[in-house]
Amino acid sequence: MSLFTRFTDIVNANINSMLDKAEHPEKMIRLIIQEMEETLVEVRSTAAKYIAEKKNLVREVRQLEDSSDSWHNKAELAITKNREDLAKSALTEKHKAKEKVAYAQAQLLQLDEYLAGVQDDSQRLQEKLSEAKRRQEALILRQQSAQVRLKVRAKAAVHNIEETISKFERYQQKVDNVEAQIEAYDMTKSSDLTTEFKTLEANDAIEKELEALKKKVINA
Repeated sequence: MSLFTRFTDIVNANINSMLDKAEHPEKMIRLIIQEMEETLVEVRSTAAKYIAEKKNLVREVRQLEDSSDSWHNKAELAITKNREDLAKSALTEKHKAKEKVAYAQAQLLQLDEYLAGVQDDSQRLQEKLSEAKRRQEALILRQQSAQVRLKVRAKAAVHNIEETISKFERYQQKVDNVEAQIEAYDMTKSSDLTTEFKTLEANDAIEKELEALKKKVINA
C-alpha cells in the first residue's frame, strides 16, 4: 500500500509525526525510504526525458536558422539575376523558417522551466530522503542501545539471584554446623550430673545461637 499519492505528499510530509504515530516505526521508515527512492527514480527519468527533448530542439533550431540563412542568400542571388519572383519565393521560405525557429525557441524556454522545476523537485526530494535516512539511523542506534541495556539488566538480575542463593547456602551451612554440634553433644553426653548440667547449658547456648541464625536466614 502506497504511503504517498503524489510528489507533494512526500516533500510536505512530517516524517517525525508519522513515525511517532506508527506501531512499528522501524518498518514504517523503511517503507517511506523505499517510496522516496522510487519517486526519485521517476523524477530523474522525467528529467532525462526533458533533457533529450531539449537537445533535439536545439538541433532543430540550428537547422532552421541555417535554412533561414540559406533562403536569404538565395533571395540575394535571385535579385542579382533579376529574378524578383524567385527572390520573393526565397524570402517566403525564409520567413517560414524564422517562424519555426521562434516556435522552437519558445518550446526551449518551456523545457528550461520544466527542467528547473524538476531539478528543484529532485533537490527537495533528495533532502527529504536524507532526512528519512538520518531518522532511520537514529532508530537503529536507539534499538541497538535498548538491546544492550536489556542484556546488561538481564545479566545484573542473574548476578543478584546467584548472590542471594550463595548467601542463603552460606547461612544454611552455618545452621547445619550448629545442628551437627548439637547431635555430637547428644551422642557423647555423660550420665554424670555435673556433665549433664554443663551439657544442658551448652545445649541452651547452642539452641539460642541456632534460633538466632534461623531468624537471620528467614529475615535475609
